[in-house]
Amino acid sequence: MESYRGGRMDIEELTQKIDAKQLKEEAKKRGIKTACVKKIDIAKQLPKEVLERLVSQAK
Repeated sequence: MESYRGGRMDIEELTQKIDAKQLKEEAKKRGIKTACVKKIDIAKQLPKEVLERLVSQAK
C-alpha cells in the first residue's frame, strides 16, 4: 500500500478539505492508529486514491 506523496494538490490542501471524522473512519478500516494523531499524519498514511475520494465526497 503506497502512501500519498505529492500530486496535483499538496497533501495539506487535501487534508483541509476532508472532514476529520471521515478521515479517521478510513484510517480505522485500514488499521491505522487514530488516537492522539493529527489529521495530516493520518492523511500521510492513507493511499492517494482514498484522499482524492474523500475530497470529492466533501464538495
